[in-house]
Amino acid sequence: MIRRSVVVRRPVEDVFDRFTAGIGQWWPLEQFSYGGDRAGDLILEGFAGGRFYERFRDGEEHEIGRVLVYDPPHRVVFTWNQANWAGPTEVEVRFHPEGTGTRVELEHRGWERLGEAGTGAEQAFGGGWGVILDRFATRVGA
Repeated sequence: MIRRSVVVRRPVEDVFDRFTAGIGQWWPLEQFSYGGDRAGDLILEGFAGGRFYERFRDGEEHEIGRVLVYDPPHRVVFTWNQANWAGPTEVEVRFHPEGTGTRVELEHRGWERLGEAGTGAEQAFGGGWGVILDRFATRVGA
């Protein structure tokens, strides 16, 4: 299980909205994209059952997962899947007031569903989530 957290200097409602509806504005697509050079936008639809997907500049879309829980401004849960995985993992992000800001707590779980491939994937994603949350705090908390 991967657990990461970061504090952002904004109110909870704003942080939740920027993490979910504004994900394409802060996500480091130059580093973390299925489209590579074709990277265009990242979209997380704001309702349970909604898609979490990347839209490439040429209009093609790549679905990463589905929104399982959408509970503004407290929590969002979505699946994360890759073509070579045996099934999806889950990402849960919680938003808690902390001082004048917000603590964002991320948990990426379900690696055991992937069998042996899960160990290497979990290690790779662990480092990636640190970079992604740091980028979020820098872009949104400034």
